[in-house]
Amino acid sequence: MFDALTDRLGGIFDGLTGRGALSEKDVTAALREIRVALLEADVALPVVKDFISKVKERAVGEEVIRSVKPGQQVIKIVHDGLVDMLGGPDAETRLRVDNPPSVIMMAGLQGSGKTTTTGKIAKRLADRDKKKVLLASLDVRRPAAMEQLAILADQAGENVKSLPIVEGQMPAEITRRALQAAKLGGYDILFLDTAGRTSIDEQMMAEASEIAKIAEPKETLLVADALTGQDAVETARRFHERLPLTGLVLTRMDGDSRGGAALSMRAVTGLPIKFLGTGEKLDGLDAFDAKRLAGRILGQGDIVSLVEKAGDQFDQEKAERMAKKMRKGEFDLNDLADQLRQMQKMGGLGGIMGLLPGAKKAKQAMASANMDDNMIKRQEAIISSMTKKERAKPALLNASRRKRIAAGAGVSVQDVNKLLKMHRQMADMMKKIGKGGMKGMMNALGGAGVSQADIAKMGQGAALPGGMGGGQLPGLGGNGLPPGMGGGKKK
Repeated sequence: MFDALTDRLGGIFDGLTGRGALSEKDVTAALREIRVALLEADVALPVVKDFISKVKERAVGEEVIRSVKPGQQVIKIVHDGLVDMLGGPDAETRLRVDNPPSVIMMAGLQGSGKTTTTGKIAKRLADRDKKKVLLASLDVRRPAAMEQLAILADQAGENVKSLPIVEGQMPAEITRRALQAAKLGGYDILFLDTAGRTSIDEQMMAEASEIAKIAEPKETLLVADALTGQDAVETARRFHERLPLTGLVLTRMDGDSRGGAALSMRAVTGLPIKFLGTGEKLDGLDAFDAKRLAGRILGQGDIVSLVEKAGDQFDQEKAERMAKKMRKGEFDLNDLADQLRQMQKMGGLGGIMGLLPGAKKAKQAMASANMDDNMIKRQEAIISSMTKKERAKPALLNASRRKRIAAGAGVSVQDVNKLLKMHRQMADMMKKIGKGGMKGMMNALGGAGVSQADIAKMGQGAALPGGMGGGQLPGLGGNGLPPGMGGGKKK
């Protein structure tokens, strides 16, 4: 969503950091370009004016212009300004769910992703906070709305249940029944998924107000579609006038809109953004963090989100099995297939690269090397075309076997050779780690183009499953890509 804005700001900052000294005129010209970039990104005009005013006050000063690295100083000031625009580093984004059953009321227009978001937040609370959650649909008008929520509850896991559907009941009656069921069932959290409309009307707001009086929710979250731009901001403002909202959830943040709604929302409404939704899957939900989002917009990556995604996919049993093999210096094609599958679960190659610092250059390198998630799927297909014995002992793969595997996977023999080369490089790293322990791991990573300083930056050595660290990454070559995958570091 922020790609266009990131590219524009990156170009502006490249011009600043490439100079040894900055004049006040240079900074003013850069701020003028930043102003245009924000307006083109559909950020509300009053928000842009306030942002530029605050940044200019700090950036056009003797301390910045005379500093050793004035360009970097300006970037930091812009970063801090973005953080403030998004609510500040200490904004309260956690849900208040202390006294069970805590009621969370979901509001929003039809088509904003309200029901799906209800399921996503419920799954997150059940999985991460071990909460027992009950979902109740109050939408008696939209066809199959109640059935949709029941299906989402089944998909969210055993700690998430849906209120049984009773035909003919009105929203107020369903609310009272849900409150009773939550108390009797010992649920920690009750979600009330209210009905939406294609536009705000008096009947919808009156119904929502009545439900709020009955349920007395701890949180009233408005779900807004980020693709609607400034309309989403106006919707939030009008809802807040009639209903005491406590937070916002922006959906479709992986879309191709310009991102202005996300940047304007907090400043215009005064409400904290709690979550950002991406995709239709139940795990497509990120907790909002102003500093991390500002870092992404400025192309500085978001390592914390990457670690969280890796942690979500973490499998204790597989990790222990992998650790034993690492100690023996073993790494077969079954292990490589596991790594590729975990990369897909973490958002694919593009999703992972987007969270790393310098993502723009890495994505450009991927594009020039014709690398995308389809390549990962082809590599999985190649491994799936092998026999169990071949996956366990890659040394068996002679020319005739490689030709058979290529035909089975629908790829060329060269593609099979590239995959085997990548596996060999990863296997060599495993052997070094197995022989030398931590020292061997550091030497292996250094040989793959990853310095100890890089490791320290990337979460102080945090181990990432899915081939993203902890001795499981073949390293990034000079072009920012893994070796064996589009021209990375060669042996």
